[in-house]
Amino acid sequence: MSIMDADQQRFIDDIARLFVPWGVPLTAARLYGYLLLMPDAVDLDRISADLEISKSSASVAARLLEQYTLARRRSIRGTKRILYEVSENYEEMLGQQNRLLEALANQLLKGAEASPSDKIKARLKDMARVNLAARDAMDEMLRAMSAKRRNGNA
Repeated sequence: MSIMDADQQRFIDDIARLFVPWGVPLTAARLYGYLLLMPDAVDLDRISADLEISKSSASVAARLLEQYTLARRRSIRGTKRILYEVSENYEEMLGQQNRLLEALANQLLKGAEASPSDKIKARLKDMARVNLAARDAMDEMLRAMSAKRRNGNA
C-alpha cells in the first residue's frame, strides 16, 4: 500500500504526463516524479511499495532513468542493496541533449546534401539551423549557470 498522499500522487502523475509524450515509459516517468519528491535515496522495495508496482518494473524503470541521467544509483558498502535518487547533474543531462541536437543537425545537413530536391534541401537546412540555435542557447545558459555557481549565486 502506498504511503503517498493525494498531492504527491498528483505531482507524480503530472510529471508522468509531461514525460510520456517524449517517449519515456509511464513507469519510468512516474518513478522520476517520485524521486523528485524523495529527500533521500530509496531502495527498490520502497519504490515498488510507494508506487504500487512490481520490484522488477521498478528496477527496469530505475535503470532507464540512469541511462537518461535523470537518476543515479548508490550502493551501500558491505551490502548488495541499491538505492536510487534523482540526479542533480543538470549540466550532464543538458549536455547530452546538446550533443543530440548537434548530431541531429549534422544528419539533417547530410540529408540536405543528398537530396535532389531544392524544397527538401531548404527544409532540412532550416531544421538543422533550429537545432543548432537551440544547442547554442542551451550552451549559453549552461555557461551562465556555471558562472553563477562558481560565484556562489546558485
